[in-house]
Amino acid sequence: MEDKKVLLSIKDLKVKFHVRGRILTAIRGISLDIYEGESIAIVGESGSGKSVFTKTFAGMLDSNGFVSDGSIIFNDDELADTVVPLNSSAKSLMDRCKAKLDEAAKLSLGSDTYRLMQELKSEKTHREGLSDEEEAKITAELENIKHERVELFNLRQTFDPNSEKDKIKESKLKLKELDAQIKEMEKRNEELRKQKKAEAAADTAYLKEYSEKMADLKAKYEEEIKGSVDEKILAHNEILAKEIYLSVGRYGVRERNKYARDLVKDLAEGYKLGLDMTDDQVLNSIFDDVTFRVKYQDETADKLHGTCILNLAKVKYYKDWSQIRGKKIATVFQDPMTSLNPVITIGKQITSVILKHQDCTESEARLRALELMRKVGIPNAEKRFDDYPFQYSGGMRQRIVIAIALSCQPKILICDEPTTALDVTIQAQILKLIKDLQKDFGYTIVFITHDLGVVANVADRVAVLYAGQIVELGTCEDVFYDPKHPYTWALLSSLPQLAEKNTKLFSITGTPPSLYNNIVGDAFAPRNEYCMKIDTILEPPMFKVSDTHYAKTWLLDKNAPEIKKPEIIENIHEKLINAFNI
Repeated sequence: MEDKKVLLSIKDLKVKFHVRGRILTAIRGISLDIYEGESIAIVGESGSGKSVFTKTFAGMLDSNGFVSDGSIIFNDDELADTVVPLNSSAKSLMDRCKAKLDEAAKLSLGSDTYRLMQELKSEKTHREGLSDEEEAKITAELENIKHERVELFNLRQTFDPNSEKDKIKESKLKLKELDAQIKEMEKRNEELRKQKKAEAAADTAYLKEYSEKMADLKAKYEEEIKGSVDEKILAHNEILAKEIYLSVGRYGVRERNKYARDLVKDLAEGYKLGLDMTDDQVLNSIFDDVTFRVKYQDETADKLHGTCILNLAKVKYYKDWSQIRGKKIATVFQDPMTSLNPVITIGKQITSVILKHQDCTESEARLRALELMRKVGIPNAEKRFDDYPFQYSGGMRQRIVIAIALSCQPKILICDEPTTALDVTIQAQILKLIKDLQKDFGYTIVFITHDLGVVANVADRVAVLYAGQIVELGTCEDVFYDPKHPYTWALLSSLPQLAEKNTKLFSITGTPPSLYNNIVGDAFAPRNEYCMKIDTILEPPMFKVSDTHYAKTWLLDKNAPEIKKPEIIENIHEKLINAFNI
């Protein structure tokens, strides 16, 4: 894959959800590069995080979901290329930003002293409050009781008022007890914090020492920032001012000024802390908290030109998603009937997407829609153009969904188990259609599935997910014929096509871990028949098997005992060829 362009680069991605007053971590640190023109399958049991993972870079997370950490860099040259007009208002904004950055640059002269002042303040705050361990213990106890209350409250709603009055009364009394317990704990914790603060306030010797140290540091800091700033820094501030305007130029006037102020404030804090303001990674992280960073390239008398760093994990402006979702990243969902509007004609549903994302007339959109319908195999496209979804079969509806997804020629096509709701004979046709159209449109396929037969026919590479992490990654041949992770062994062993007559079908014992909890060690350990002691203590690293093959299991450690894969998946090659007609 070294000669292919990385289209999507995901680094240490973590996705969480607010659920009933608790935090559920659905994606736990995934790193993956997806290449231009490849087909990659995301495989795992239900609840492993497959759909959540792809929804994250398609901008379709539920409202209670959020990216807590990591980055998703989308390398699309067309979308990244940014041009903004260089008019009088732009120049005025850049001049203001430049002046404020030049003032902030002086603060870098005292950055070492400023950090010492911050450390001193932090130490004082720490002495006035509870320790990290005490805070963690208090928070955990309170969250457990609150969770118990939420669960009991939800359970009470299910009781029948006519036949289960006793249960309703009992749960009501228990809820009152829990409310009183929560109130008492909160009161006790507040008193404990006040006690800590009072004890710190009574320590006059420390407070005197703190005041003297802080006064000395402030005096030193004020003296240091009176110095002169290097001309190179001032010249670089001019570039930064242009990058600020390039980054906020697509917003309306009010938002543009607000985000420009926010960026100047954050960049000033970077100078205060002594960060290297010429380092791209530093600047990207500062800009990401406000908006995409657009790196300055060149300019003319009336335009500024730059390249946008597209971090999809940090998209905040809703109009940005309208340029990405559908136009650059499209999705084909499981059930075509729920994907299509039942009261709008097929043709209208295709042309509306074309008109939204492409600069064309209605007649041109109709011609393009008809061409797409022919490409996806709809017979008599002109006659079927004005039909409604109920007049199409399941397989034909899914073909229309694919046509809609491809109407703007996206770079990435996410296929979220697109054959699950279809008849087996139609499944093969849809899979072949998706692969054949890839040759015409040149898109990258990200295929979500739990069906390893689909993987064998569609994928170039396979990523096996378990409990929100990639546990094995490799080419199709690597994962099918030389799997290394016990979870992959278990998935392959579960294939009905491998079962022999009069034998029991293999199934994975147990259930996946709760993602509300902090998982210690290997998440698969409780279900792993090859589990070692270290699996229950330490999380395994991602071991490199070959240049294309990686697995996250302690069995690959040099000190691990030699364990052979299950007999059922030995010599799997011929079985798969016969089973899946590869």
